[in-house]
Amino acid sequence: MRARYNGVADWYAARSTHWAEDNRDDLLELLGPGPGRLCLDLGCGTGNYFEMIAETGRRIVGLDRSADQLRYAKAKGGVPLAEGDAARLPFADESFDDVVALWISTDLDDFPGTLREVARVLRPDGLFYFYGAHPCFNGPHIEYQEDGGRLAHPTYRQSGWHEPAPWTGDDGIRRTVGMRHTPLAEFLNAFLAAGLLLDHVVEPAGGPVPGGLAVRGRRIG
Repeated sequence: MRARYNGVADWYAARSTHWAEDNRDDLLELLGPGPGRLCLDLGCGTGNYFEMIAETGRRIVGLDRSADQLRYAKAKGGVPLAEGDAARLPFADESFDDVVALWISTDLDDFPGTLREVARVLRPDGLFYFYGAHPCFNGPHIEYQEDGGRLAHPTYRQSGWHEPAPWTGDDGIRRTVGMRHTPLAEFLNAFLAAGLLLDHVVEPAGGPVPGGLAVRGRRIG
């Protein structure tokens, strides 16, 4: 599969400078302290979250599919980086104490396969932190309303990549790189099938209808 952010990394980097800070409080609360824990930032992109993850005491390794995105991550310095596919991670079994995946689910070709790989590279009792688009209220099936509400179209049940729709609008990301949708049942079953026990779930604040979903999963065994 092609790296969808190759060729648009400059545009994305300019657009996303404040996004990590917008999620700061919710993300730090989800992660909690982790002094010395080795953490994979899966789909690290331009490295916007490196500093925030490091604040928790974790040691970071970044991985992304896009070489263009990794140019920006490399410029931040101090973090080992790898270019690779999230569903075929270039790491040995039980390599990491933690894995974080931040706002990448709508970019993944194989969400269940990615979670199986996450479980494989986690050490026993290791933690997976997902923070991303809410499967019900954020995605290519959603039309945003002026009052802050979300209108869900029947394409909600269409798993996979979606073509732009009349309600997509001109929000940049969806029209530039596309968007994959994972319905809620498929999303939750991917955790269970991978052997990840869900032990904490949060719908972060930020509006009358949550656009994000935060999940902490623990590797079983």
